[in-house]
Amino acid sequence: MTSGKHLLPLRSGLFATSFLPIQSSNRSSQSITYRLLTVVKYFLRIIALQCGAMRQSQLFTKTRKNAPKDEVAKNAQLLIRAGYIHKEMAGAYALLPLGLRVFKKIENIIRQEMNAIGGQEMILPALQSPEVWKKSGRWDDEVIDVWFKTMLKDGAELGLGTTHEEPLSALMKEFIQSYKDLPRYPYQFQNKFRNELRAKSGILRTREFVMKDLYSFSKDEKEFRAFYEEAAKAYLRVFTRAGIGEKTYRTFASGGSFSKFSDEFQTVCDTGEDTIYVHEAKRIAINKEVYKDEVLAELGIKKEQLKEVAAIEVGNIFPLGTKYSSALGLKYKDEAGKLKPVVMGSYGIGPARLMGTIVEVLADEKGIVWPAEVSPFDIHLISITGGNSDVVADADRLYQLLQEHGIDVLYDDRDLRAGEKFADADLIGIARRLIVSEKTLSEGGAELSERNGGGAVLVHDSALIERIKHQSV
Repeated sequence: MTSGKHLLPLRSGLFATSFLPIQSSNRSSQSITYRLLTVVKYFLRIIALQCGAMRQSQLFTKTRKNAPKDEVAKNAQLLIRAGYIHKEMAGAYALLPLGLRVFKKIENIIRQEMNAIGGQEMILPALQSPEVWKKSGRWDDEVIDVWFKTMLKDGAELGLGTTHEEPLSALMKEFIQSYKDLPRYPYQFQNKFRNELRAKSGILRTREFVMKDLYSFSKDEKEFRAFYEEAAKAYLRVFTRAGIGEKTYRTFASGGSFSKFSDEFQTVCDTGEDTIYVHEAKRIAINKEVYKDEVLAELGIKKEQLKEVAAIEVGNIFPLGTKYSSALGLKYKDEAGKLKPVVMGSYGIGPARLMGTIVEVLADEKGIVWPAEVSPFDIHLISITGGNSDVVADADRLYQLLQEHGIDVLYDDRDLRAGEKFADADLIGIARRLIVSEKTLSEGGAELSERNGGGAVLVHDSALIERIKHQSV
């Protein structure tokens, strides 16, 4: 920057970051200060535009007192009543604006943790050609009994993907030829379709759902196992960040035809469909299907050390060995030039299933309780005006202030009684609540509280942003 010049944004676009020099050699210091303040205000506007903010009066969804009579799962009942999802048909739900925000936050937590261990995001088609699946034998309905299959107009048969081991193995043949090309860890967030005989448990078991499926491609068992353990740690971080870490256990389960064990991640919940046996001290569990004396002996665990509980499976990691790489011809040349099959693993988490589990585990008698990192908004701003225009003005001012500091906010500006607003806020479950009323206005602040039962405190304007960004109530 040349001496005596200052910069102002070149407003050629909404988020333009180019600047124009302003000659200041003959300008007063007040004029320079004014221009610098203009720059600051401009960037504050950009921050406001980029953060998530919404007036509740503009939200097209509404809360409802009762869930549909045919919906028995707590997660679906509450999510429908609070306006997060809409049931299209059995096993198929729409994500409404609030639901999509939670879903995307969960998705982003998973994405961050997968990227941190070397994952590379991509996306594969849902439409599946029978060719690659016939090579592994899994096109047969006797092998995979949940296929959705359809026909093209020319009579060719297609399927909607239930999982993606085969097509990804075929794709990776183009990119893996040498030991120097390994290891690789592609993953995706992709719609899966499973023709379940009976879709149930709300959004925990559906016929169409998004799955984060990562697949590892390694040179040998040692390399595979090293990544497998890193993936297990990453999964536990996901569940901790999603607010259910204390109730979630790495669980020994059957490895099927691939290995002795696979690993499930099971969240303790009274409504869970699975039965596990938890070792509290070791923070591990054993699925009922492998709860046998020889397994306990191998793990060095005694039956009296375990507690039987119901649980919901929220994720799994699975050794695949060389089954699919051998079937699809995915091989590499080692250092000696010898062809070897690639060793694979699969790693799945369903963001919507995790979303439903959070509701099942953490909801109370009033409604949903979102942990802070997955809450649809950082703050639920509620104005209790009592017809006082000064309260309206103060709430509007805080709404703008929160946006300018990059804080996601849902502003309940509706003309309703206080009791109705608080009941809706409890049902919707946003992690923190900021109340503006005649009382708070007279005391020079706003009332900040947490949905999970934390006490309310009056926070003065000067400390409000710092308190919201860096401290709990």
